Amino acid sequence: MKTLSSNVGRIIFGLIFLVFGFFHMTGAEMMAGWMPGWLPAPVILVYLSGLGLIAAGVSIIIKIYTKLATQLLALLLLLIIVTMHLPGVAGGDQTAMSMLLKDTGLLGAALYMSSHFKK
Repeated sequence: MKTLSSNVGRIIFGLIFLVFGFFHMTGAEMMAGWMPGWLPAPVILVYLSGLGLIAAGVSIIIKIYTKLATQLLALLLLLIIVTMHLPGVAGGDQTAMSMLLKDTGLLGAALYMSSHFKK
């Protein structure tokens, strides 16, 4: 049963990032408008982060380079938290706080998952 729940949890976790990546690829123009003005080439950054999310999701699902993928995913989530959510939280935005908490939880799960894979 442990293996079943482990595999189901891993697949669900990976699928979340496939969906997030898909949203980045199909809504890049809109998402670029949410980015701080000091970041260069916001549309390109949205596409790059979308590709990273998709790559992480695939890696997690098929268990290839999962340790590396989850570590890089944690780094990406940290960058999103610092550049996107913290400024909003500092300005009193409740939605930014919700997004910060969600991404912090996903970051923690990515780090936890990375400790369970050798490669």
